[in-house]
Amino acid sequence: MDLQQNTLYLTTPGTYVARDHLTLQVEVPVYPPGLPPEKRNRESATETRKLSVPIHHLESICIFGASTISPPAMDLCWEHGVAINFLSENGYLQARVTGVADTSVTLRRAQFRAADDPARAAAIGRQIVAGKIQNSRNSLLRGGRETEDASEQAQLAKAADALAQQLSDLGKTHPPLDQLRGAEGMAAQTYFSVFGLMLKQQRAEFAFTTRSRRPPRDRINCLLSFLYALVRHDCIAALTSIGLDPFVGFLHVDRPNRPSLALDLMEEFRPWLADRLVITLINRQQMQPGHFNLREGGAVEFTEAGRKLVIKAYQERKQESLNHPLLEQNLRIAQLPFVQARILARHLRADLPDYLPLVPK
Repeated sequence: MDLQQNTLYLTTPGTYVARDHLTLQVEVPVYPPGLPPEKRNRESATETRKLSVPIHHLESICIFGASTISPPAMDLCWEHGVAINFLSENGYLQARVTGVADTSVTLRRAQFRAADDPARAAAIGRQIVAGKIQNSRNSLLRGGRETEDASEQAQLAKAADALAQQLSDLGKTHPPLDQLRGAEGMAAQTYFSVFGLMLKQQRAEFAFTTRSRRPPRDRINCLLSFLYALVRHDCIAALTSIGLDPFVGFLHVDRPNRPSLALDLMEEFRPWLADRLVITLINRQQMQPGHFNLREGGAVEFTEAGRKLVIKAYQERKQESLNHPLLEQNLRIAQLPFVQARILARHLRADLPDYLPLVPK
């Protein structure tokens, strides 16, 4: 269990959350050292740690794996607008429980009309893809400046040039959504083909060849997928808070239980927030091979200590400040998904001619 910046993270299997008036009572089991994850349940615990969390301290709860929250505790969360997110141990969003949203009907209608209009959806998707490609290119340029190996500098520069060409092509045309999705996929392939060159330490231990998701097949993919899940959670919260439906997007195809708009919004955050944090944790040797387990079938997952380390590092990163180039204000990184959600809402209301993605300088 970990409380970070108004979000309660429950990472220990078998945790139980109950209600006591206006407080959540959290019972966290303590297991014998070395007990396999599949054998961890409340019966195998040696003791239980207890913690009281006043409901007014919380904005959301993230439950990883098999833990339980009682109906009265869920009712307390509903009454106070605290979202409950159920995720797999690797961070895949399985369900989200919230109260009735206090939102603007006119804004949601504008969102749905834009999503149903192929031209408007493509215009917003074009901005999203351009923002992601630009941020990916900036990350590669930074990697090139930080390496002294001429061969690696050349490879990073070549990939950055390829992304620049894609940006130039996007600026000259207005492709439909299918072509935009193809362009985004090509850019991601170019970017990840040289991703490992940005590592300065532990390259052998954190070897990376290609992106693999479900399940992640190496340690870097495990890190990337988990951090993307945390970013996605923050984007869902940001969109919901200002009245947008996080499940109705523009670039990503609608599917059941898929927060398409949150996936749209997080695209511009992936390269400079999640990906750079992965690189930093490895280069500073904060993440070690011992923070991961290899499961049968080749899947890689975190140990409990590894998962907690990543959550802590992510929340610390979000407290750092960044100058928003559009607003010209110095803001905490934690505020930026909410800022971008508001910019998107202003565009949908026709207050802004285009959606303007965040491209940090």
